Amino acid sequence: MKVKVCGMRDPQSIREIGALLPDYMGFVFYPPSPRFAGRLDPDALAALPLSIRRTGVFVDASREEVEAAVVRYGLAAVQLHGRETPELCARLRERCEVIKAFGIAGAEDLRAVRKYEEVCDLLLFDTRTPVHGGSGRRFDWETLRAYDGRLPFLLSGGIGPEDAGRVRNFSHPRYAGVDLNSRFETSPGCKDAEAVKNFIKSIR
Repeated sequence: MKVKVCGMRDPQSIREIGALLPDYMGFVFYPPSPRFAGRLDPDALAALPLSIRRTGVFVDASREEVEAAVVRYGLAAVQLHGRETPELCARLRERCEVIKAFGIAGAEDLRAVRKYEEVCDLLLFDTRTPVHGGSGRRFDWETLRAYDGRLPFLLSGGIGPEDAGRVRNFSHPRYAGVDLNSRFETSPGCKDAEAVKNFIKSIR
């Protein structure tokens, strides 16, 4: 069960969550987000264990913007939340792992996934909202029964400390793990390390 902890921007919180060894740690480079990490000193990431894949989260950013952040922050992966084309995904994949996020409200939202199957490494299924993630709202996971693609996916969208049982019991051939964000926060960008620790222990 892979765990991604997203929306990090506070240096102390980054250290605390880093000590728990999630598989991915996400940094949001989308200026409207309350978790915007674009002013974060890259040194705040320097002490993270190498096993944690530093992941930049972008919404309709240019290739140049994404690649600049990859270099500046030593990103191992990028997560794309907007209307990025398969062509852009393919170009970025030459440099790092590419995670394509899709907002889900119904089975029809899964149709767009197919054209990304050859150019991405991992999918993330989130709740479809106007704010591109971090809403704290959950979609109906049963909708994903309609997903029959070959790429593995992370579950996202409103997962909180009380959802460990649901996370353990959910089953799908391509279900790879979970993405944790706003429901584990004490404030935007700061995570409750004890809650994250207990959740990880409970699902693994």
